[in-house]
Amino acid sequence: MAWAFFYLFSSFSSELPWASCGHIWNTDACVEFDEQNHTSNCTDPRRATSAVQEFWERRVLGVSAGIDQVGGLRWELALCLLLSWIVCYFCAWKGVKSTGKVVYFTATFPYVMLLALLVRGLTLPGAADGLLFYLYPDPSRLTDPQVWMDAGIQVFFSFSVCAGLLIALGSYNKYNNDCYRESFYLCLLNSGTSFVAGFAVFSVLGFMAQEQGVPISLVAESGPGLVFITYPRAVAMMPLPQLWSVCFFIMVILLAVDTQFAGVETVLMAIMDSFPSALRRGYRRELLLLLLCAVHFLIGLLMLTGEYVFHLVEYYACNGVSVLLIAVSQTTCIAWVYGANLFYRNIEDMIGYRPWPLVGYCWLYITPAVCTSTFIYSLVRSSPLKYNNTYVYPGWAYVLGWCLTLSSAVCVPVWMVFKLSQTPGTLCQVLYPSLSLFPFFFLPRCLSLSGCQ
Repeated sequence: MAWAFFYLFSSFSSELPWASCGHIWNTDACVEFDEQNHTSNCTDPRRATSAVQEFWERRVLGVSAGIDQVGGLRWELALCLLLSWIVCYFCAWKGVKSTGKVVYFTATFPYVMLLALLVRGLTLPGAADGLLFYLYPDPSRLTDPQVWMDAGIQVFFSFSVCAGLLIALGSYNKYNNDCYRESFYLCLLNSGTSFVAGFAVFSVLGFMAQEQGVPISLVAESGPGLVFITYPRAVAMMPLPQLWSVCFFIMVILLAVDTQFAGVETVLMAIMDSFPSALRRGYRRELLLLLLCAVHFLIGLLMLTGEYVFHLVEYYACNGVSVLLIAVSQTTCIAWVYGANLFYRNIEDMIGYRPWPLVGYCWLYITPAVCTSTFIYSLVRSSPLKYNNTYVYPGWAYVLGWCLTLSSAVCVPVWMVFKLSQTPGTLCQVLYPSLSLFPFFFLPRCLSLSGCQ
């Protein structure tokens, strides 16, 4: 979000700073691509780097030689990060009363920006080629398990599944709220938005490919590369580039604000629910929120010293392994420990009608099987992290990365063991309400030995 603010403020200039070379952060290998795919100042094409890439790596990130060489902290980015957390604080400082009002704007205005970018993208030359590339993918990629793996993890992050956001914010609903119907609406809206956004993105990529005279596959990127390299380069080629750059980064900021204060609200709610008598009084909620934002701000400063740390945290702490493990635990506990039938009846009692029976089979078999197989595949196919596919992290960085992964994943079994140890009775007596749902062969033997009735 701090990077998006930095790009937004940089857009208010007579010329976009990433549109040309000659700045203090540019190198001799910097090139400017014109409409004929010629370079204006490059002598060795193999060493050439684009102006937008140098702005991202040298001006914004300040990439150093490695993770063990921490780069300098730029005050402009630090102020942008501070602004991000100030906005987050005032969006969430009154709880759902303030966040509910903020969401009316932050969740709807990006659609206005998306529509404007879509209309502009469709009117660009080469947009048709980009749309054909988007709508007619390579069918042979469907046989690649990694494609399905990436798609599954994308679904988890897109819907914020197993991140606590849906549970935390959904707890504010009334008891008879039709959560079953709204879950379908959420899926349709999310997928529909992603599908429409693809038109806005690939129409611009088609324009870029035609301007540079290269295949679309060479200009298509994902993640931060799409937001901070590909799209800024595209808007720099358009008429009125400052206008479209401002529209794009306002949309990115609003989307980031939604995710940021919702995540903070989830953590805040978990802490307050754990210590309600101590925190639900006076202005302690606002002070706790201020403390959380301050801690996250200080952690974010470390991410601004170079992308190596950010890339390491993103790959290990926010990767699919920990999320998939939590997904397997949640589906198993709900369907097989709490009981799918009981959960089914709870929902029926809330919404007033019976959900589709297929949903119960998804809880019992389909979802746990898909999550477990994806989790195992992600472990088998995991590979050491590389920055830009060239820089190899030192061994201690990989150890730190896996510690970050386990920091969230290990909470599930540790908390389970802790609660079992704190509950009076033998192990089988404690588990009897749940084990009674399993007509397994070991249950009668277990019950007879423990004296469970």
